[in-house]
Amino acid sequence: MGMSLKVVVPPHPLIKHWLAVLRDKDTPNMLYTTGYEQLGKWLTYEALRDWLPFKKEVIETSNGEADVFYIDNNYPIRIFAQIPEGLTLWLGSKEVLPNATLCLGELPTSIPKNVGVIIYADQIMRDRNPIKTLRKLEEIGVESNRILLISILCSDKGLKSIAKEYPNQVIYTASIDTEEDLQNILIPGIGNPIFRLSTMFQEKN
Repeated sequence: MGMSLKVVVPPHPLIKHWLAVLRDKDTPNMLYTTGYEQLGKWLTYEALRDWLPFKKEVIETSNGEADVFYIDNNYPIRIFAQIPEGLTLWLGSKEVLPNATLCLGELPTSIPKNVGVIIYADQIMRDRNPIKTLRKLEEIGVESNRILLISILCSDKGLKSIAKEYPNQVIYTASIDTEEDLQNILIPGIGNPIFRLSTMFQEKN
């Protein structure tokens, strides 16, 4: 794609399985929602591998001392989730995020320097992507190295739009699909989540 953007499509078999469930147009809506949540869980699991801070401690076991590792709670995580897709991803990811806080509504006016940020985004396309959120975070001093961006699907065109402004951003996704301009859809895509997720959402008038 001619960019330095780091886009990771994890080869985990469960990610491939649940993506297949979402792609199937005959998948019942409740199972579709479960698939969305499962992808949120496993994409987050993969994304945290080299990102989540940890600390080493010595503990007493039944058979003497042992070196162990704990998640370092001195580095909390703020979650920003787009509705409805990003919120559904977040619902699935909660059990692998032990020290995260979900932030709803407007972005805060400041975020401490020790805080990491995860954005759960809708499908990333040329004209539908989280660039506005990234800009607002940049305005309050949160750079790309503190941000993980997670989305079910991305298009090449959507990724290029992000790369122009945030070439160092890290993005985890289940697949990079083709964006069809005339209908503004991804191919093969996963259908329209707004009509299939068990989340009610209505735009402001």
